[in-house]
Amino acid sequence: MTTRVVSHRPAVQVPDLALPDHLLRAADDRPDAPAVIDGPSGRTLTYGELRRDVRRCAVGLRRRGMRPGDVLAIVAPNSPEWLVACLGAMAAGGVVSGINPLYTADEIAPQLRDHGARFLLTIPPFLPLVQAAAAGIDDLDLLVLGEAEGATPFADVLADGDLPGGLVDPATDLALLPYSSGTTGLAKGVMLTHRAMVTNVEQMQASMALTPDDRSIAAAPFFHAVGLVVVAGVTLRAGGAVVTLPRFEVDAYLGAIAEHRVTVSIVVPPIILAMARHPAVARHDLSSLRLLGCGAAPLGAELQQECAERVGCPVGQGYGMTEAVAAIALFDPTRPVVPGSVGVLLPGVEARIVDVMSGADLGVGETGELVVRGPQLMAGYLNNPEATAATIDTDGWLHTGDLARFDADGNLFVDDRLKELVKVKGLQVAPAELEALLRTHPAVADAAVIPVPDERAGERPKAVVVATGAVDAEELLAFVAARVAPHKRITEVAFVDAIPVSPSGKILRRLLVAQDRAGALSAAPARAVAAP
Repeated sequence: MTTRVVSHRPAVQVPDLALPDHLLRAADDRPDAPAVIDGPSGRTLTYGELRRDVRRCAVGLRRRGMRPGDVLAIVAPNSPEWLVACLGAMAAGGVVSGINPLYTADEIAPQLRDHGARFLLTIPPFLPLVQAAAAGIDDLDLLVLGEAEGATPFADVLADGDLPGGLVDPATDLALLPYSSGTTGLAKGVMLTHRAMVTNVEQMQASMALTPDDRSIAAAPFFHAVGLVVVAGVTLRAGGAVVTLPRFEVDAYLGAIAEHRVTVSIVVPPIILAMARHPAVARHDLSSLRLLGCGAAPLGAELQQECAERVGCPVGQGYGMTEAVAAIALFDPTRPVVPGSVGVLLPGVEARIVDVMSGADLGVGETGELVVRGPQLMAGYLNNPEATAATIDTDGWLHTGDLARFDADGNLFVDDRLKELVKVKGLQVAPAELEALLRTHPAVADAAVIPVPDERAGERPKAVVVATGAVDAEELLAFVAARVAPHKRITEVAFVDAIPVSPSGKILRRLLVAQDRAGALSAAPARAVAAP
């Protein structure tokens, strides 16, 4: 019997609306209800105020020259204004691309060049960073939350006036352009239409069943699908309130839950670890929480149960890819949580488990590559039809690059990865990017980067290096750390005589992972000198 699983829930009805119109429908019936709350200050935007500001943002961006398809990049921490700018740009027919504010200028610049951003929103402390990243890019309109020389205050952009109709065709026009490494290689722009995003929000809401009484906390950043779509998107769709945090700190997160009576928190595994074991948990009243969800990276069954027992509410998991907006499978709150499972398929999603070598369908309980098909899949990778064709086949199946299995009840378990990404605190790290950087060091002839397990981060990058001269691990760690965002920093170095490759020259990272797990790639001491 082959494994071809279809969601047990009926397909959702998807309205023909642009994403901002869909998420702000609560403003019609509950304009005075809180929509977004700034966690540290308590400053609140009601649904009526949020819809007003989104419209004013759209009008103002149009007056500054935004036309359908233009990209607004956002390099900023979570705040109510992040959502105003995001939804405002989308309402104007623009496309939003969030960027990790911890990136270096050299990491931001390729993304800006790839999508040709016309507008960029940041905060004053990050302005020198984005100016360095934008060097040589013409016609980029810099906006800033607050005031800073060299950029237009975001408050000055907002304008009253008429917004033309028909700016967005939900079925074909892009709303979001996040960057993902997919199953391999360097980051690529993922083209997500309004229809795909509305669909995924509806799929998740059908599973999560949030209500106007719910308050969720945006500890995950809005440049990440968990923060923007799973937290903010589903909560606004339900008419609840989103509590924003500019950064994750344990006491600030726990304090915001207690102060704002947060009911739902969707986070990444390191936060689950903190909830399970950090002593600060005992100092805060978390009794309002009715549900903790976890996604973006693997979470062990033992830690999942440990956290649930300590916090006193269910802890469920979800699974997704940026190429599917946010979620593919999700825990079912109406059923007992199955520890270790990432949930069941969302409405309208179908999946198969296929043999990695032959492509043949496998049976219940057998492990193979997970391939999925559903109405929320991406339109493709920006400017990269080859990568698109390698990810989504001609029958519409998205090849996830994950090794998984289904049990007889349709619960999905993700066992391992074929794809080569390292997931650090839920954030993607592309080995190819770090390998290319390592090879620029004069004493490195070749390099490979593999994931190693980490209790706090989930995984972390380890470098396997062929040296051409005297170089130590500490020097390479510092070399990489000076050039990448903190979550991309390598934490170990092993020196080898050669990097194993396939006949076509592809690095055999899975072989290196197996060698590492067997103890054959011991990390070099910090001051050891590698011989060629």
